[in-house]
Amino acid sequence: MSDSRLVYSTEIGRIKHDEAQAEPEVKLFKDGFIRIEKQSKGRKGKGVMLVVGIDPKAHDLKDIAKTLKSKMGQGGAVKDGLIEIQGDDRDKLKTILEGIGFKVKLAGG
Repeated sequence: MSDSRLVYSTEIGRIKHDEAQAEPEVKLFKDGFIRIEKQSKGRKGKGVMLVVGIDPKAHDLKDIAKTLKSKMGQGGAVKDGLIEIQGDDRDKLKTILEGIGFKVKLAGG
């Protein structure tokens, strides 16, 4: 018999395997800085700030995102190893991240 794997069960639904649950690849920078990027593409013109370069193994991204959202007074999320914060106040976000202890650079337009 060939290598068959269970993909669905009527009791518990779809079964996910370890290969599909691999952690997303996070972009880390060699200079030790994290970047704040502005992005509006694919968001119907609404801008978000992306915090890129934080190592998820060394820091809790959800905890950092919660702190940033509360201090910024804006919404956001953690997706694919990135922290997204709504709005476009990158200078304020940079100040908050530097207060937490990160070295920060503004990237992009």
